[in-house]
Amino acid sequence: MWLPLCFVVALLAVPGGGLGERSSDDVYVVYMGAVPRRTSPNFLQETHLRLVGSILSRGKVAQSVVVQQYKHGFSGFAARLSKDEAAALRKKPGVVSVFADPVYQLHTTRSWDFLQQTDVKIDARARPKATAAASSAPTTGIDTIIGLLDSGIWPESPSFDDTGFGDVPSTWKGVCMAGADFNSSNCNKKLIGARYYDLGEVNSWSSSNSPRDEAGHGTHTSSTAAGNAITGASYYGLASGTAKGGSAASRLAMYRVCSDEGCAGSAILAGFDDAIGDGVHVISVSLGASPYFSPDFSDDPIAIGSFHAVAKGVIVVCSAGNSGPEASTVVNAAPWIMTVAATTIDRAFESDVVLGENRTAVKGGAINFSNLDKSPKYPLITGASAKSSSVSGTDSASHCEPGTLDASKIKGKIVLCNHSQSDTSKTVKVDELKSAGAVGSILVNDAERAVTTAYLDFPVTEVTSGAAVDLHSYIASTSEPVATITPAITVTGYKPAPVVAYFSSRGPSAQTGNILKPDVAAPGVNILASWIPTSSLPAGQKQPSQFNLISGTSMACPHVAGAAATVKAWNPTWSPAAIRSAIMTTATQQNNDKAPMTTDSGTVATPFDYGAGQVNPTGALDPGLVYDLAADDYLHFLCNYGYSASQIKLITSPPAGFSCPGNASKDLISDLNYPSIAVTKLGAAASRTVTREVTNVGAQEDATYTVTVSAPAGLDVKVVPSKLHFTSTLKKLAFQVTFSSNNTAAKDALTGSITWSDGKHTVHSPFAITN
Repeated sequence: MWLPLCFVVALLAVPGGGLGERSSDDVYVVYMGAVPRRTSPNFLQETHLRLVGSILSRGKVAQSVVVQQYKHGFSGFAARLSKDEAAALRKKPGVVSVFADPVYQLHTTRSWDFLQQTDVKIDARARPKATAAASSAPTTGIDTIIGLLDSGIWPESPSFDDTGFGDVPSTWKGVCMAGADFNSSNCNKKLIGARYYDLGEVNSWSSSNSPRDEAGHGTHTSSTAAGNAITGASYYGLASGTAKGGSAASRLAMYRVCSDEGCAGSAILAGFDDAIGDGVHVISVSLGASPYFSPDFSDDPIAIGSFHAVAKGVIVVCSAGNSGPEASTVVNAAPWIMTVAATTIDRAFESDVVLGENRTAVKGGAINFSNLDKSPKYPLITGASAKSSSVSGTDSASHCEPGTLDASKIKGKIVLCNHSQSDTSKTVKVDELKSAGAVGSILVNDAERAVTTAYLDFPVTEVTSGAAVDLHSYIASTSEPVATITPAITVTGYKPAPVVAYFSSRGPSAQTGNILKPDVAAPGVNILASWIPTSSLPAGQKQPSQFNLISGTSMACPHVAGAAATVKAWNPTWSPAAIRSAIMTTATQQNNDKAPMTTDSGTVATPFDYGAGQVNPTGALDPGLVYDLAADDYLHFLCNYGYSASQIKLITSPPAGFSCPGNASKDLISDLNYPSIAVTKLGAAASRTVTREVTNVGAQEDATYTVTVSAPAGLDVKVVPSKLHFTSTLKKLAFQVTFSSNNTAAKDALTGSITWSDGKHTVHSPFAITN
């Protein structure tokens, strides 16, 4: 099943960014690396036009083919070119890469309350106790700005009201672009900036010439990251409570690079470029490529944009993707990106099946506003029993696939249907049942049941295969089985939670196996947040809900972006790597049963499922130690990944005399000073040593940390030294970790952790070792 992730559409002209004429040629992105020192944006624009003009066929004018120019965070442009013209540009000096404009997809409340609860109930560590600490800025620090690359924003939402906010920060250089049904007055002291990018012919039905959100996705992610606290929020009475963003004190800026049909790489790059130039502190990106389309870093708009953002001190948080639970499906896995998986929260929506003959009700889950009688009086039938005579076999009918059932057999009845991820979508099945006269449906759905589907007025619930046994037993026991379906109710305190969502993309990264991805997990299932007005209303409702319940790693990403903004506000001088480290090393690996977190299938979760664990916003404010990275560290990563020094010099501006080491190899990527450790191809009876350096950021300058190792059978792990003593003059200390395999039969990754503690702070780093 594919959930909304983000959309990437071929973007065309952007107001203020070069207005190209439509033609039969394709859009190509021409990436030219970092902006040269002491180069003005105007000079760059002229350089781009001269460059493209040098390869154009006779009769073409540079200004008419260039549809986007990048001049703030990095240099480059997008243009409509023929294949031959694109090939000619690849050979030009100063060009890093030329690639066809890709189309990416969007990775589609109690979630913040739950994160605070898990901190209190599970992690009894000495941490800041103020309940508002993880969502508000300190009295000293910076006024943080979160930029979102998404589908736009609905500015009238109360989540973006600016009551109580001071003046817009003087460092802000952005704009509020006027567009269709949107003008500068739609921005305020909370929503301080909004831009949009023409989505071209890929966007076939909606208006892209406005920052206004027509998909709902961008409004939802924005309010999750930094929305105001709204009391009495609910989805038509369900999930009622206070909906709030992770960093409610932060300002917001929206860069509309998507519609609900996709997001173009050229627009994504434009959004990054503008966000860097505008002065945001955090960029949240809930979109990505398919895991089966793996562009190299220099051909990936998200990797390119985020690399230059991080170089400017901006932390970039991205969704991991919705292609789980298969292994090696994680996307946005560059080491300068913080990659977020999705988990459940302790809230469920229960809709039960009440059976005749005083049988015990069967628990189910879905969002429906059923108006069926409370007493079981509706005939109950299986899809297999309602098979059309024109269909051979019963398997497809048992799954209620379209066209397989006899309408006369299901009219006025509740239909029991199997469902699997490879089937026709649930909503299509249900619509056909409704059209055929059924009064309700029960879907047997193990994999997807945790992700609640909204069926509104049509009575539908979803049950596990275990519960279905009771339903089939009852049907077989009587000649006239009857049932009813109850309307959904909200259940809180659900256990176990968090659980890694089935759709959340898993590691290891197919691109960077020696970097452990994803980095961390956050709530991404049935998240209540602000939404756009909709015409699909339950019966009896006169006004659309201002909130919606949505699932996806798209929803997990802004949770971490909000946490990152708060850490930045409290620690203005910290680098993006230090902020990521603080969030990762304070994450939790237990659920609300005080047991190890699991996946939705019930197996114990591993770092390939949730990275370092579930984000703990309060703990991240006081991590004790951090694993920091400087620009040079990423350059050496690129060397080890396989880029030459000459290529790297095109991408960025390294120090004078920079060169790649002669022994550069992908194995050495494991030595990148990352808060987690991944080693590939260790081999039987072999060993590998990696080095890490930590910086003491705790209030206690004189501190001693002692290491604890948790290692699986078949793997010996030795940390040297086993104690680290920091002083007022010794803030940074290094240690080495040696992994030795003695398990010749191990096929799966060997996972564990290294934890440093001074008695107050617990600094946890997961590792994954493969033979």
